[in-house]
Amino acid sequence: MDQILSVWDALEPRKRVIAVLSAVAMFVAVIGLTRMVNEPSLSLLYAGLDPSTSGEIVTALEARKVTYEIRGNAIYVDNSQRDEVRMALASEGLPANGGAGYELLDGLSGFGTTSQMFDAAYWRAKEGELARTILASPQVKSARVHISNTVRGAFGRSEMMTASVIVTMGGGTLSGRQAKAMRYLVASAVSGMAPEQVSVIDAAGGIILAAGSDADAAAGDDVATKTAAMRANIERLLIARVGMGKAVVEVNIDADMNSETTVERVLDPEGRVAISSDVEESSSSASGSGPQGVTVASNLPDGDVGGGDSSKSSDSLTRERVNYEVSEVRRERVKVPGEIRRVSVAVLVDGQTTLNDAGEAVWNERSAEELASLKELVQSAIGYDAARGDIVTISSMQFSPPADVGSVAQAGSFDFLAVNAMSLVQMAFLGAVALALGLFVLKPILTSQNPARLDQVATELAAISDANAGAAGAAEGEIELNPEVLEVVTEDQKKIEHLKRTVTDRADDSKAILEDWLNTGELESEGA
Repeated sequence: MDQILSVWDALEPRKRVIAVLSAVAMFVAVIGLTRMVNEPSLSLLYAGLDPSTSGEIVTALEARKVTYEIRGNAIYVDNSQRDEVRMALASEGLPANGGAGYELLDGLSGFGTTSQMFDAAYWRAKEGELARTILASPQVKSARVHISNTVRGAFGRSEMMTASVIVTMGGGTLSGRQAKAMRYLVASAVSGMAPEQVSVIDAAGGIILAAGSDADAAAGDDVATKTAAMRANIERLLIARVGMGKAVVEVNIDADMNSETTVERVLDPEGRVAISSDVEESSSSASGSGPQGVTVASNLPDGDVGGGDSSKSSDSLTRERVNYEVSEVRRERVKVPGEIRRVSVAVLVDGQTTLNDAGEAVWNERSAEELASLKELVQSAIGYDAARGDIVTISSMQFSPPADVGSVAQAGSFDFLAVNAMSLVQMAFLGAVALALGLFVLKPILTSQNPARLDQVATELAAISDANAGAAGAAEGEIELNPEVLEVVTEDQKKIEHLKRTVTDRADDSKAILEDWLNTGELESEGA
């Protein structure tokens, strides 16, 4: 401490100001870098949320005393707490997926709730639940569902219900298959609604399926999916034999995109079956006589009338009625769009490259037997039907070598800096500040000497050296030396030797002088 105070007293006012400013600058730099190092690394928690949902999340974070930062429409939290915070918020139902669902009905009480209020809350809850189900798909970013519920009077005619779904995809547009699935989801959840009455709209791609239209878009997407699946299956088979990049496959499916409904009724008269019979029988009989002739006796009062001819008749009737059920066949065939009419496949495979006797690469075409085997595999993969008119063509031709485009990606010498560049920059800056302060401030102060004190020490050492040198010269004069043996020594070398001998002979005095100089000497900065 005494040495530091002596150094401070020996400094000039201007140098004291420089030293104080350097110390303050070093202190501020260390504090700033320490704060930068200790500052938590933030990572994305949620982004692209509605303002109301973002407000609920911020409130929950403040209640949990979690450090957060808002950047635009994104919320950032400490990287070490991100996963824990997400699971904690998910347990509370945050962020809310879609609108409110059936929990809306929990707030309705039996007192003061009319049927109109209950119906409105019910359909609102139905829409929210459907939106939540649609949001379960990882590709869907947001979804809204609207159901038209027409209020009918007591004697009003019932109208068909309709619905609409609008979705925002996280990336790309909504495909026809996904739109068709959403259409059937909504139609199945609402009683009495047909799938054709549901419209599906993509916020970026526009109308995917309109209400009242058929599924032409979905059917077209189905055909494209089948084509891609067939191509992948064929390529997988060929790659196993010819190798990667040695086969090119093209598949074309001719599909009928028209829809048709056929109703057929066939009656078979030979295939009748008696289901009931009815028998009715009736009989009748009658008798009579013929007219008598007119005579004289018949005119007398007591005359006898002569008898005529008599007759009798009877008949019977039997009637039977049998009811038959004629064999009947009813067929109704619905032809949906996308029915395959013909499949065409074209395959181009590369030949085989071998080495000749000279060591040169020679291309050879594949044999006809191998091509026939590959053709059979392709036909089996596509479900070949000759009656349908399917065509499979396989040819072997030499592929042109691909041109070298670009360069090979290699790891750079400084790629490791990208792992944690900010930490490395902070450490480098802190080291540079500490090195600069040490070299240009502390070292000059600690290594500078007072010139006046140095001159005093040099004078004392010179006096001691001269005294020893005189004694040594007298001793040498009394001794006769051989000039052939002595080496030529310069004056400077003699002084150095005398000084060494003096320090050796009078070690205690030399030590005392040096200690006195180090303990009481004044230091001075070289920068002054």
